[in-house]
Amino acid sequence: MRKPSFFFALLLLAPMFASAAIAQEQTTAPETPRAGDPPSRFYHFEFVVQELGADGKPTNTRTYVTTLSTQNNKSASIRTNSRVPIVTGSTTTSDKPNALVNTQFQYVDVGVNIDASRAHEVGRQLAFDISADISSVAEGREPLLRQPIIRQNKWQAVVLIPTGKSTVLFTSDALDSKGSMQLSVTAAAIQ
Repeated sequence: MRKPSFFFALLLLAPMFASAAIAQEQTTAPETPRAGDPPSRFYHFEFVVQELGADGKPTNTRTYVTTLSTQNNKSASIRTNSRVPIVTGSTTTSDKPNALVNTQFQYVDVGVNIDASRAHEVGRQLAFDISADISSVAEGREPLLRQPIIRQNKWQAVVLIPTGKSTVLFTSDALDSKGSMQLSVTAAAIQ
């Protein structure tokens, strides 16, 4: 006889707990800007990746565009990659001329990864966190093996740039040539 009354009491108390949970959810509403906070603004970002030859002139240029808000530490990510197969081993089924060769591959992601976050205005300039990982494939030095060389540049910093002007963020010398790689950005406020 006690079991049904216990369950009946739980049924009566359940709406009270549910209303407390609903009230708690309502108090965790999204933040609204406080009176002293600057209004949020959106910025149009144009990232330009350039490979420069030994003479300092661009040999390859790629452009990537995104938008970032100054509100609540928002972030933006750009991912453009290819999966490049690299031979890691091979086995032959027999010594005969028509033997089958089994080749194993490992795939490596190669391309552009850019992350921008925590944008905020400092006077007429824009500060934000930036990290970039840019990799590309070069021909291997041993033509018979046909194994590619993966070139990689990784950068990470907190930067302060003028708005509306192209600014070089990072430059790295290429290790396999006299060229270099650079990343620049232009950030313009969206009206």
